[in-house]
Amino acid sequence: QVELVEFGGGLVQAGGSLRLSCAASSGTLSTKAMGWFRQAPGKKREFVAAISGSGGTTSHADSVKGRFTISRDNAKTTVYLQMNSLKPEDTAVYYCAARRFEETMSRHDYEHQYWGRGTQVTVSS
Repeated sequence: QVELVEFGGGLVQAGGSLRLSCAASSGTLSTKAMGWFRQAPGKKREFVAAISGSGGTTSHADSVKGRFTISRDNAKTTVYLQMNSLKPEDTAVYYCAARRFEETMSRHDYEHQYWGRGTQVTVSS
């Protein structure tokens, strides 16, 4: 069993930056593919970014491409989401997720078996 914890959310002005972190409070993330998803009020959860177990392959949603970057430090079993040029429409609860056995990344939330509780990101205009 892997328990995930997200850090780094908060309130920021449009154009600002935040860095989210995701760590395992139990278990290990070292070879698991990871993803970031978000859910805004009244909207469905959506894919943000994903990274393979090795960190060699990444994918980003078109809405965040060029602004957000996913990365990982397997030595620290931590996954990051660097968010730059934030917009009010980025406001959401951001969730970290891990695939149980797979090292291949996925853009689909149903292919991730472990989830954090989420961290709120609010971007003011």
